[in-house]
Amino acid sequence: MGLNLDDKKAVVAEVSAKVAQAQAIVLAEYRGLEVGDMTALRAKARSSGVYFRVLKNTLARRAVTGTPFESLAQHMIGPLAYGISADPVAAAKVLNEFAKANERFVIKAGAMPGQVMTPKQVATLATMPSREELLAKLMGTMQAPIATLVRTLNEVPGKFVRTLAAVRDQKQAA
Repeated sequence: MGLNLDDKKAVVAEVSAKVAQAQAIVLAEYRGLEVGDMTALRAKARSSGVYFRVLKNTLARRAVTGTPFESLAQHMIGPLAYGISADPVAAAKVLNEFAKANERFVIKAGAMPGQVMTPKQVATLATMPSREELLAKLMGTMQAPIATLVRTLNEVPGKFVRTLAAVRDQKQAA
């Protein structure tokens, strides 16, 4: 059963809102995929902060019209599932990981604002660490010199205390 005009407008508005906040969109063909597998993918996408939806391509084209993702419309052919995320790596990572485990799930294209990506580029993007991982590495790198300085400064009084303890023990033994 098809959607009526009001339902279609609601879907386009919902997807347009997600696209407006998006940093990445990944398109994947799901032909022949079982419902259980699709449900597992939806759960994984939801937990990773990825908006995942199967859409009619005409509605998806309307949703990306006038956005930096407009050039992606030429790749919207066939039965497609759309992964949209505010984290540029999250959508690529979730869908690429699922595509490796399921040969019937094929990534067709992807996009970042103003740039369309091939399936190979999407796979490369999926191997990058997420924003949180990069921030953690940056903080660790920034913290390392300070932690080393604190340990070095703490070693001076520590060595003094160990020397006094050794002298005390030596006097008690004598």
